[in-house]
Amino acid sequence: MTTTSARAARSTTKPARPAFACTECGWTTAKWVGRCGECQEWGTVAEVGAAGVGPRTVAVAPTRSTAREIAQIEVDAARHAPTGVGELDRVLGGGLVPGAVVLLAGEPGVGKSTLLLAVASNVARGVAAGSGRPARVLYVTGEESAGQVRLRAERIGALAPGLLLVAETDLATILGHVEREDPDLLVLDSVQTVASTEVEGSPGGPSQVREVAGAIIAAAKSRDLPVVLVGHVTKDGSVAGPRTLEHLVDVVCQFEGDRHSRLRLVRAVKNRYGPTDEVGCFDLSESGIVGLPDPSGLFLSSAGAGVAGSCVTVTLEGRRPLVLEVQALVAPSALANPRRAVSGIDSSRLAMNLAVLHRHVGLRVMDQDVYVSTIGGARAGEPSADLAVALAVLSARQDTPLPAGTVAFGEVGLAGDLRPVVGLERRLAEAARLGYTRAVVPAAAALGDGTLPAGMKVARVGSLREALAAATAT
Repeated sequence: MTTTSARAARSTTKPARPAFACTECGWTTAKWVGRCGECQEWGTVAEVGAAGVGPRTVAVAPTRSTAREIAQIEVDAARHAPTGVGELDRVLGGGLVPGAVVLLAGEPGVGKSTLLLAVASNVARGVAAGSGRPARVLYVTGEESAGQVRLRAERIGALAPGLLLVAETDLATILGHVEREDPDLLVLDSVQTVASTEVEGSPGGPSQVREVAGAIIAAAKSRDLPVVLVGHVTKDGSVAGPRTLEHLVDVVCQFEGDRHSRLRLVRAVKNRYGPTDEVGCFDLSESGIVGLPDPSGLFLSSAGAGVAGSCVTVTLEGRRPLVLEVQALVAPSALANPRRAVSGIDSSRLAMNLAVLHRHVGLRVMDQDVYVSTIGGARAGEPSADLAVALAVLSARQDTPLPAGTVAFGEVGLAGDLRPVVGLERRLAEAARLGYTRAVVPAAAALGDGTLPAGMKVARVGSLREALAAATAT
């Protein structure tokens, strides 16, 4: 071979370039970078091997199953099975589906283990399905000892004959227990504490979480075994570990609640078998966790009527209307920059409402401290609570209580107008059920069939100034 041909051969045969991928979101790049270009996380890009050149040839494997028309697929085995906890069934869409993997995430101490222990006990006793047929439930704990879980089960009355308990953190051993016990339900608390000897890294790392979740999901699908995984959350409230964990599972539920309050909320962030706009309410006490089919009374104070600085509103948590009370306190400030403190209310929306009150109503609070809070640890996150916040601040500033039996909901615009809200019929019906007789709502809000609850007087207004006049009129 001549020198020219050898040089040409070397120039056309390029070495394979290493490939790098983000361990959080899977983003790939040809060279290493310190920050992922997709999820913007630092230090998550690692080498995964050489990138192949040109198309690959994939061997064709013999088929193990036969493709059928979609109408011929049996669905009886994929029906929801109730868990015995009505509020959780509401969020899941009716219960647990065979082979489904549910990820329940929440802050430490919010009550995840207590709720799942109650669910496991109901399934083991046969209470869940309603038929009375006992089942076998395998509860795997990786964070506590078996004795600690047993004490909690005794405290909440969850000692069931078919409830099997094991404290284990090795993935292979857990799969061995599943193979030997053949349970009807598997609860793993938590997925971040389990590790596989086949993968490098500490428990809770991206590679370990991905490997553990993949193996558990494969076992669940092959055995039609419903699985509930407990997940940790980061300081910003998102599920800890790689983002692919949420894509792998079928249902992702968030367990929310203030540790200083007994109220707990469960929301479905992702649900392949049901809606994602339902919310389950629970009451966490010393004797366990109990579902609250009617939680509105928790968010109302007995001294709210006839007290200045208080206004009642109706928010929608999913499809469920919740009546809650907003309280405000306005006091002279000795500071150059008066304080603005909130609890259960978005601070930015409070600042916007105060600016609208000052510009369009003439309410001056520039030299006043303003405190706004909700009752019972509830959170008024939707914009429909703007009108109730404005009325509460006005009532506190003027030291004049609103008329008894008044509710208000509507989004306040920067121009001083009131924007419509969804679910007007459900809000009015819930307020009327609890005994409220007067409602101030946006004029543009659509009322389904045009009928109002019996005994309810509704003032439809178009601006914040009109709403203040209608709310304070006797």
